[in-house]
Amino acid sequence: MTLLDVKDLHAGYGRAEVLHGLNLHAKAGSVVTVIGPNGAGKSTLLNALMGVLPSRGAIDYRGRPIARETLEERVMLGIALVPETRALFGTMAVEDNLRLGAYRQVRLGQRDSRAALEQVYALFPRLQERRAQLAGTLSGGERQMLAIGRALMSRPALLMLDEPSLGLAPLVVKEIFRTIDGLRATGVTILLVEQNARAALEVADHGYVLEMGEIALEGPARELAQDPRVIDTYLGVARNSAAER
Repeated sequence: MTLLDVKDLHAGYGRAEVLHGLNLHAKAGSVVTVIGPNGAGKSTLLNALMGVLPSRGAIDYRGRPIARETLEERVMLGIALVPETRALFGTMAVEDNLRLGAYRQVRLGQRDSRAALEQVYALFPRLQERRAQLAGTLSGGERQMLAIGRALMSRPALLMLDEPSLGLAPLVVKEIFRTIDGLRATGVTILLVEQNARAALEVADHGYVLEMGEIALEGPARELAQDPRVIDTYLGVARNSAAER
């Protein structure tokens, strides 16, 4: 079943259009990645889908059009965005940040967030160890874990991640991507925007290459990882070496 179906999407900032008639879809329970260079429009795409930016075109979610829905309405429908900035409350404790993420569940009448909290702690044991620590004192990797955990507290059907590996050490990046891969078991659909093309394609089911606001390539992630153009431009390895792996 297709969870998200985007057709002829145009979006930008004022008169500066960044996305030019973009088409994209995501099947329920899948991991879909959008890779591309800086300035291609990857973050613009997520902000348009979330309702942060105005857009033109069709956005169907769970079979219903949501292009006219507000950001708050999209949140209530089960869409969550972890922005590149992570947008944490640095002067609040880790657990308080997580509980704020349960806003949607509270609005839906589910006031007990303990079950969701325990699931997040099972996914990120380090957050449980630091549950009383101020978010602003966490390491970069821990802040990313907290940002993802807070989004998961809303029990989203669609989780959108904007550059989750940005600024993190290689070992932490591996841990974050292992977590993304493990989220498949929860049934959440993930739309992953990422400059680390290799890691993104390894974890994704389907991929899109976004260049200059338009989709240049798309297909199963494994096939994209073997595409000569993707190898030369985004993976930074010789074709023969990539094939041997």
